[in-house]
Amino acid sequence: MSEASASALPPGRPRRQPFVHPESLSLDSSFFSSPTVNFLQELPSYRSIARKRTNIPSRDKQSGTLLKPTDSYSSQLEEGITENLNSQSIRKYALNISEKRRLRDIQETQMKYLSEWDQWKRYSSKSWKRFLEKAREMTTHLELWRDDIRSIGGKFGTGIQSYFSFLRFLVLLNLVIFLIIFMLVLLPILLTEYKITNSSFVLIPAKDIDIQCTVYPISSSGLIYFYSYIIDLLSGTGFLEETCLFYGHYTIDGVKFQNFTYDLPLAYLLSTIAYLALSLLWIVKRSVEGFKINLIRSEEHFQSYCNKIFAGWDFCITNQSMADLKHSSLRYELRADLEEERIRQKIAERTSEETIRIYSLRLFLNCIVLAVLAACFYAIYRATIFSQEHMKKEIDKMIFGENLLILYLPSIVITLANFITPVIFARIIHYEDYSPGFEIRLTILRCVFMRLATICVLVFTLGSKITSCDNYSCELCGYNQKLYPCWETQVGQEMYKLMIFDFIIILAVTLFVDFPRKFAFPDNVLGIVYGQTICWIGAFFSPLLPAIATVKFIIIFYVKEMSLLHTCRPSPRQFRASNSNFFFLLVLLIGLCLAVIPLTISMAHIPSSKACGPFTNSNTTWEVVPKTVSTFPSSLQSLVHGITSEAFAVPFFMIICLVMFYFIALAGAHKRVVVQLREQLSLESRDKRYLIQKLTEAQRDMRN
Repeated sequence: MSEASASALPPGRPRRQPFVHPESLSLDSSFFSSPTVNFLQELPSYRSIARKRTNIPSRDKQSGTLLKPTDSYSSQLEEGITENLNSQSIRKYALNISEKRRLRDIQETQMKYLSEWDQWKRYSSKSWKRFLEKAREMTTHLELWRDDIRSIGGKFGTGIQSYFSFLRFLVLLNLVIFLIIFMLVLLPILLTEYKITNSSFVLIPAKDIDIQCTVYPISSSGLIYFYSYIIDLLSGTGFLEETCLFYGHYTIDGVKFQNFTYDLPLAYLLSTIAYLALSLLWIVKRSVEGFKINLIRSEEHFQSYCNKIFAGWDFCITNQSMADLKHSSLRYELRADLEEERIRQKIAERTSEETIRIYSLRLFLNCIVLAVLAACFYAIYRATIFSQEHMKKEIDKMIFGENLLILYLPSIVITLANFITPVIFARIIHYEDYSPGFEIRLTILRCVFMRLATICVLVFTLGSKITSCDNYSCELCGYNQKLYPCWETQVGQEMYKLMIFDFIIILAVTLFVDFPRKFAFPDNVLGIVYGQTICWIGAFFSPLLPAIATVKFIIIFYVKEMSLLHTCRPSPRQFRASNSNFFFLLVLLIGLCLAVIPLTISMAHIPSSKACGPFTNSNTTWEVVPKTVSTFPSSLQSLVHGITSEAFAVPFFMIICLVMFYFIALAGAHKRVVVQLREQLSLESRDKRYLIQKLTEAQRDMRN
């Protein structure tokens, strides 16, 4: 660079310019001056567009023009950026530092011509955005188990990391569910019971109910033997049955404060609806975010490789240990990509005979899977019937082990089925010749269906026993009052036993079976989904069950982390976990839908217990809602009845369908645009290779 050119540069901004030979300059000018258009029309992108346009009918040709490569894309980009400088930050644009500085200078120049009010709004908007960014950075440091999960991801890959992230999500979800139930149901009772506020309980008014339906004998024989405390603690009977852990404790109509009366039955029902709706919205929100990431990452495998190799490093990392973890994470991701690419190549090279053979084998193996599921369901049904028929036997007439076995027989059979079937499914799927990622997803789906269906079989078996009997009390009370005087509490005890026994089995398997072996990914995911489904079903019958689930998942996190770091080894078959979080949430959503079914049936169809609970004066739990609506003003009642009528439901359903069709069409249009943009990126890379080739040939001719 000459001194004159160096002196012409502004201070503080040195610029590098390559040495340009005069002969090459004349060659370049002669090469690109006159035949510019003809030369650019030889580009692969122009030829591809021209071929596509020749296939368009003549009526479409008149409305469209060929996109010439001589159009300046950079000038259009610059115009768009300068127009959006007021609304977006320069940091979001993929430009180099010099261009960002130039745009910042343009932005500061534009600020001088604005009024004081507009300048204040601009500065306040920037300050608010900067504050939000700082707040997000601070919240990331307050994230639960942030360092532990990052360390696991660096040592064992993002697949195992996604499991622990999913476990953290369930801890937070159960904590929020417990807070909802505590605020709506437990807090008013505790404030009154401990005389914290000037309030009193409102007892349930006496109703014309037969005395036989109000009998609720609670056995006190558990105080005689010492081991009875252990039985009560493990099964929820005895002294635990009378606590706030179960539904029967809340046999009051409300809490009377100074200015109003708190309707406890309505609050109890609303707390159930609230935690189910919150779970649905939270899961859907996280699923949509995961689906977007999955959609972006799964479109182009070559693009995934390039992103990891050329743009996968985080240059903000300054710690050596974090750098090692990032290296390990990228290495695991690349291994998973290569493994999936090997499977895709193997599938592409299959012959017709091999394809027919593998599909026939898969059909036969799926028949075996269905037979195993049917056998497990029948075993659970028979165990539940036997346990319910013999659980009312006096404790002093049986030994300790016999009583505990009768109480826990359904839980034992369900746990054995959940323990054996994943082993069978894991053996079967090795012969089906799937990719590692699809093997995990299919195994999880089969085991999820098994585990969630076992809960449904248990609940519906209990429901059939509750509503069917041969004596007079069943017709009088609407349910089997002799065997189930407070059937909600007894269903809650079954869910409590399932929760406790599942926790014991997880700890025992982790500490005594998984030593040393690879981390069983599907089994661990299914364990926490199974436990969460039990919590959703049982929270109505046992309001403190979400708190127990929160403590359970916290302990499981630390036990699994200890087992993973000290007794497990990484799996030899790598799998990519870019869509694992989305798939976990999809499985969890299936569990939520299955949990809603028995809850809806129990609240809307099975008569409420007349001996316990806040709904003793109602035929069903849902009857509280129309009773509450009847206390509204007449105009509000008309509005509620109009919203719930068919005249409103049918047009609303049609509008929802139209909106859904609109978004489906919009998603299809966006997908086509994305495909076109990907084709454009591919053509631009081909143009670059073509131009480099031409420049290389020109330089070679110049030297010759």
